[in-house]
Amino acid sequence: MKRLAYLWLKGQAVLWLLLGRNAQAMAVFEHMVQHFPQAAYPRASRAHMHAQAGRHAQALDDFDALLRLKPEDAHIWFNKGFVYEQLERWDEALAAFRRAAELSPKLDRAWYGMGLVLIRLQRHDEAIAALKRNTELQPMSPYGWYQLARVHVDRREPDEALKIIRHLKGFEPKVAAQLERETGLQAGASSA
Repeated sequence: MKRLAYLWLKGQAVLWLLLGRNAQAMAVFEHMVQHFPQAAYPRASRAHMHAQAGRHAQALDDFDALLRLKPEDAHIWFNKGFVYEQLERWDEALAAFRRAAELSPKLDRAWYGMGLVLIRLQRHDEAIAALKRNTELQPMSPYGWYQLARVHVDRREPDEALKIIRHLKGFEPKVAAQLERETGLQAGASSA
């Protein structure tokens, strides 16, 4: 009976979300967290909604509770890192992203988040390593490549940035053009 009640509430919450009725969905998630405290889904959903609404302290509380339930869940660590990043709590964000990457080395978003935070901390060597790992895992996503090129420009390594711009021209010409505009570097055709 309890399982049916849980599924019924979950269905209601999903329906409210599909209808764009976030307040009603949040009310259902609140009810679910109270009545099913060991269930990860309602707490994770509530944490996500808190984060989206800028209620970072509540989101972090939920992520901490989730980590007590599932301490080895890389996605929870990533989400916690993302919230810390939004708060510009760089050291805590970095620790959370590192933990996510340790638990799930193929979680490309953790490597990307780590790279962004390391850039903010001006730890460019480490940022390059994290962003290279991100681009290995997501070679067709321009985001890691873009940030990697920017780090090379900041380090006064235009040749490395040009290699990346040429590479991007092969599959993301708009991003390559944006980098050319922003950096003043002009790359020829793709060599990739």
